[in-house]
Formats: sequence, C-alpha cells, structure tokens
Amino acid sequence: MMGAPARRVLVVEDEALLRDVVAQEMRDHGYEVEEAETGEIAVAMLERCAAFDALFTDIRLPGSVDGWQVAKAFRARFPAAPVFYATGYSSTRDEVDRSMFFRKPFKLPQLILCLKAQLGETPADP
Repeated sequence: MMGAPARRVLVVEDEALLRDVVAQEMRDHGYEVEEAETGEIAVAMLERCAAFDALFTDIRLPGSVDGWQVAKAFRARFPAAPVFYATGYSSTRDEVDRSMFFRKPFKLPQLILCLKAQLGETPADP
C-alpha cells in the first residue's frame, strides 16, 4: 500500500550546521526538505514554482533578503501553508498569518510537533 507523498518543507538558514540538523530531523520524520542558505536562494526556489507545504526560516540572513521577506514571498505562493520563524537576535516582528516563532536555541522535538500539528498530521508515538 502506498502512503501519501511526503510533505515538502523549505528550510532557510545561513548557519550550515543548524540548517543540516533541522533538515535531517525533518527528513527523519518523513518530510522532503529543500535547503537554502540565503533569502535570495529561497526566493529563487519559490519563483521556480517548487511546491512547499511549510517554511522554516531564520530571520537574520546574509544578503538583502531577510526571513521576513522570504516568508512574505512564501505566503504569496502558499496562502494557507504554515511558516516557522527562528532567530537568536531579532526582537522586532513582521510575521505573516499562520506563523510560529522559535527563539534560538530551540528544541527540535518541539519544532517537529508544531510542524505536524500545523500540517494536520497525527504525531508518531514518542
């Protein structure tokens, strides 16, 4: 019996180690993950018509496109998909609707539980 196709998540994080850890944790929970290290790369991925079910983005990114702008571009393409912000620095907020904010350092299990809940999935047994 074939299951539903994997949900796709775009992970935008300039810290390579954190991006790798978050992406791998999501893959371990059955998600298909695309990664971007800058806002410019993320927006280009969105413009190439890739379909995503959720966005995880750092707020402070190198270059001229920050996480707030990535989220707005994402929301324009996917109006109902959840957005997860992460930062260790930003105190200002420019959130899109249906978003959650994680202050670094955050706990990966909490992120996965929130992702599953926002996507309407039943979490697996711990």
